[in-house]
Amino acid sequence: MTWTTTDDNGAFRATAGPFLRERPDEHTVLISLAASLHDVGPDRYGDQPPRYGWWRGPDGAVSGAFVWTPPYPVQLSPMAPAVAAELAARLLDGAGQLVGVGGRQAAAEAFAARWARATGGAWRMTGRQRLYRLGELVPPSPMPPGRARRATREDREFLLGWFEAYHRDLGEDPADSERALDDRLGYGGCALWEVDGVPVSMASVTRANGGMVRVNGVYTPDALRGKGYAGAVVTAVSREALDAGVPRVLLFADVANSTSNALYQRLGYRVVGSHATLALDPAPAHARPDGHA
Repeated sequence: MTWTTTDDNGAFRATAGPFLRERPDEHTVLISLAASLHDVGPDRYGDQPPRYGWWRGPDGAVSGAFVWTPPYPVQLSPMAPAVAAELAARLLDGAGQLVGVGGRQAAAEAFAARWARATGGAWRMTGRQRLYRLGELVPPSPMPPGRARRATREDREFLLGWFEAYHRDLGEDPADSERALDDRLGYGGCALWEVDGVPVSMASVTRANGGMVRVNGVYTPDALRGKGYAGAVVTAVSREALDAGVPRVLLFADVANSTSNALYQRLGYRVVGSHATLALDPAPAHARPDGHA
């Protein structure tokens, strides 16, 4: 029973890929991260090289995995808390600063607790999300005025402001907005809802991988909210994915955002899981067990 870690995307996808694809709903984050890093390159999420790994249980089969894209949190597959704690100990001696962890709450908390014991730091919950899967799509009724269209490079200037606002709304650092936007535009993964030719809302989808896409980046400027535009654009990208033959259309919603959760359920999305994100706050240098900054 051991963790294997690597910076080789191909090795990770070859070894852990079959395990991840067995349950693509609950592994959606790891599948899409690994695919994006393969398609775009190892600098997709930052200058530091990504790390990958898999856990083999007593029978030798892969039964856990992670993807870490510094400077972002480590993302865990569902796993036993003890396995997550062992991973934290393993990653402590590697390159890169651990700033957070995401996954099932029990595993994420075990990882964070092991890190805190070793470093003298503290962890805190920063977000809890519900994972939804689309059943039968139910368009809004009535549908708001307007139409959907695919975003292009000509939309980049104003979309960058929307991407930054979207990340700020989530309490996230908008520093990755430009890279994320260029990636979406590169494969046609961003859609707009327009009224009289004026964009009023947006939604994105990840690349199709393993028979799955995930809707994200749903944003409407403050002054235009409450008019049904978000539901319309989510319906449009969901329908496009279904028409393309993608069997699984997923999305995450912040547990604390009752409006979004109610909207997605009205559109036909059903809860299939949950995800927690924890921040890892380092102890002051003088309080750390090794005494080092």
